[in-house]
Parts: sequence; structure tokens; C-alpha cells
Amino acid sequence: MEDQLAKLRIDKGTAPRAARRTRWGRHLVWVAVVAATVGGYAYYRTGRTVTVEAAAVSEVYPSQAQTLLNATGYVVAQRKAAVGSKAQGRLEWLGVREGSRVKQNEVLARIENRDVTAQREQAAANVKVAQANLEQGEADLKEAERALRRSEDLLRQKFVSPAAHDQAVARHERAVAAIASLKAAVAVAQANLRVTGVAVEQTLIRAPFEGVVLTKNANVGDNITPFSAAADTKGAVVTMADMATLEVEADVSEANLGKVKLGQPCEIQLDALPGVRMTGVVGSMVPTVDRAKATVTVKVRFVERDPRVLPEMSAKVAFLQRELQADERAPRVAVPAGALVKGDAPAVWRIVDGRAQRTPVKTGATLGDWVEVTDGVKVGERLVLRPPEALHDGARVDVPRK
Repeated sequence: MEDQLAKLRIDKGTAPRAARRTRWGRHLVWVAVVAATVGGYAYYRTGRTVTVEAAAVSEVYPSQAQTLLNATGYVVAQRKAAVGSKAQGRLEWLGVREGSRVKQNEVLARIENRDVTAQREQAAANVKVAQANLEQGEADLKEAERALRRSEDLLRQKFVSPAAHDQAVARHERAVAAIASLKAAVAVAQANLRVTGVAVEQTLIRAPFEGVVLTKNANVGDNITPFSAAADTKGAVVTMADMATLEVEADVSEANLGKVKLGQPCEIQLDALPGVRMTGVVGSMVPTVDRAKATVTVKVRFVERDPRVLPEMSAKVAFLQRELQADERAPRVAVPAGALVKGDAPAVWRIVDGRAQRTPVKTGATLGDWVEVTDGVKVGERLVLRPPEALHDGARVDVPRK
């Protein structure tokens, strides 16, 4: 009986422990659910990839905001010459090479000239002979004048006959005539000397103006002819240009010709010097249209000169609304206008390690399609262009390749 009553006794310590165990299980389930929800939301926020367009922070020149028209062209020399000789012969001396700076009338080369030099010496000797004959003729004239005066005195005293006096007069007249002939002979000899001197001078190839030798077209030993018509001959010995007359010839579409005028300020950028921008001005326009290209050639003079500028360099010309001020010549850090986020304070979305990062910036002047940024970003950093509304800090971003 006691055994049966013992079985019916309730264990007061076992039931509460089971209940407590059940309550803790429920709490753990709720914690797991909340953790899963937070983790899922965090993964949604940080793990989802957003496809965006990207642009880079760049250096932009203020002149872009003042540009009316852009054109391309080449640097050319207004004064350029292929220097040759009117004489024909073998080139025996060449005193310049590519890049040599020469003065006006400086001797650049010499053609074999021993034959014409000998002719000049012979002509000089003939001048001396003619002058000696003239001196002898002048002496004869003086003697004839004295004889004529004596004959006139004797004739007045009737010591000579009129016939003898006529002979003295005739001798004087012949002496006078001989002087004229001898002077003419001297003039002919001097003219022949000048002709031979010109022939010698033509064998000396001189610089027509001050400039720089661009190319050397002949070497010592080459045969030089004025027109280079024969085989294995050269016409021009060197090609040179006056670097002070360098200008840019740009092709402007005839549809945009109204945006260009004489004296208009320009900015010149050369492909060979990408970090250098030089000022220029429209100097002239060729008064005809290229029918094939429908363009007009505009010549832009350099206001600023750089010794590194060479003929035939490719160039870009920006035709400006007005002349740039000194503080507008330097580049400025700028971002595309589409990269700025509108709001209380301007900001941009930087792309850092494949994630978007919102960054406040300080903006400055508007430069066309760009906006100057004075603080917040650096040149070369990548930004999200036209950021979508769903973009948030830390979001993964993907920039498709174009």
C-alpha cells in the first residue's frame, strides 16, 4: 500500500525545470530569427551589386567654358624655303646639318668653282689691261693737247702752214676719241668681271633668311642642278624655315565660319606637348573654300612661343569668346556635373575597392559640363556618374566595360 502511494506522489522539483528549459528554447529561437533577419538585411545592404556608370576626377581648364569652336590642324612655317643653287656642279662642301641655326646670307654649302674662279681672275686681269690702256690714252691725249697748243702759237706767228696745223688738230681729235673708246673698254672689262663674280657667287649657297635647317637633301659629292632634271642629281641642298613665323593652319567647317573672326583669341594645344597650352590669335583666313572637305583654312599665330614647337606638329585649336585672364590659365580639379548628388550639401559617390562611398565636396565655378571641386576628391579617383536612388554607403558597384 505504501508502495502504491509513493508512486502517486508528485515530484515538485522536476516540472519547473522542464518549463524553464522550454522557455529558454523559445528565447533562442527568437534570437536566431532576429539574427537571421539582421544578417539578411545586412547582406542585402552590402552584398547586393549595383550596376553604375563611372567617371574620373580630372583637371579641366577654364578655357573650356569660353570655347566657341574646336578645330584641328598642323603647325607650319609661314617662311620656308628649299635652298638650292642656280649653278650646276659637284657639291664639294656642306657646312650645316639638320637643326643648324643660320643667319641671313650665311654660306651653307659650296659647289665646285675652280673654273669660274679662274674666269673671274682672267676678267680682273682684263680690267687692269683696259685701265692701263686708258692711262696710256690719257697720256697721248695730253701730248696731243700740248702739240695742238704749240701748233696754234706757231700758226699765229705764221711759222707753220695751215696743213701742218690741221694735222695737230686731227691728232688731238683722235686722242679724244681714243679716250672714249678706252673708257668703254674699261666698262666692258668691269662688266665681264661682275659677270664672272656672279658666276662664282652662284656656286656659294647662302641662307635667304635667318632660320633653322629642317632637312639636308644632298651630301658632299652629289651633283647639283637647278631643276634636278638629270638622273642622280639633286635640286635643293637643304630645306630651312624661319621659326619666328610658325603658325597653326586649322580647317574650319564652312558651317561654323561665322564663329571665327580676325583677331579672335585662341588656345593652342599640341599633341607633342599635352601639358602645355599656348595662347594664339586668328591672323588670317584663306579666302576660298576647299570644295572636297567643305572647310576653310584659318591661320592662327602664336602669341606665346615655345622652342619645342616644330613644323608639321599636329595641333588642336580652341576659338574663344574672349581673352583669358591670368588666373584662368591654370587647370582646376573638376568632376562631371552628372556625378554631383543634389541635396543640402554637395557630395559625390566615390568608388573605393569596388564599393560606393558617399563623400561631401566643396564646389567652385561651373566649367561647361564640369564643376570645379576645391576639396573632397583628388585627380584620378573614380566616381559614380548619375547615381541611382537605391545606391547607399558600402554598396557593391559594378562598372560595365564599354
